Amino acid sequence: MTTLFYQPGIREGLTFLDPDESRHCVKVLRKRPGDTITLTDGAGFFYEVVITRADPTKCSFDIRNKYESAGKDYFIHVAISPTKNADRMEWFVEKATEFGIDKISLVECQNSERTFIRSERLTKVAISAMKQSIKAALPAITHELVPFQDIVASCQENEKCIAYVDADNNLHLKDAVKRGTSYCILIGPEGDFSPEELRSATKHGFKKVSLGHSRLRTETAGMAACHILNLINF
Repeated sequence: MTTLFYQPGIREGLTFLDPDESRHCVKVLRKRPGDTITLTDGAGFFYEVVITRADPTKCSFDIRNKYESAGKDYFIHVAISPTKNADRMEWFVEKATEFGIDKISLVECQNSERTFIRSERLTKVAISAMKQSIKAALPAITHELVPFQDIVASCQENEKCIAYVDADNNLHLKDAVKRGTSYCILIGPEGDFSPEELRSATKHGFKKVSLGHSRLRTETAGMAACHILNLINF
């Protein structure tokens, strides 16, 4: 099984692993000079490199090959209200990264349960999930909460949807969008979006969509939306 390492600085000429990656490479996997390993820069490229110095604090390498990961013709942006339990949001980031997501925005809604996010922790979770699933692209994650109105007003994706709990809404996400384009879907907090937020979103071109008959937790809804959008583009 391929072990993938991460070094975003390789694009700027850095040819060594950071201490954590170096320790895993040298101490855990027991890699030695002359061994070949695979890296990603998190920006869509893989690198085949040969270890020149097996230092557990600064493992150096020479680049032998660089190649771009398989491209795709769609873009998934999930804008989600962070959950009160931080572990649940970390679960969402991990699983969405494994499935394939391009951008995650953490949104402050009127009924949001959390007003503080650990963005560095979420990025670490995403990096680990990217490496585990052998992907070359790290999803962009907002470093602070973005006000709901800013999200709906600035959204540039072609297909814009808001997941809203409504018994009269029969338009499922899978039927509301076309394949091969860019998507933004809004996922609200456990208390759902307020009527004012729903009106604002629809005013800015967001379609109200269903994710199925079950009432879903916030992180489950975000994961369901991510999976559905990947499936219709499979």
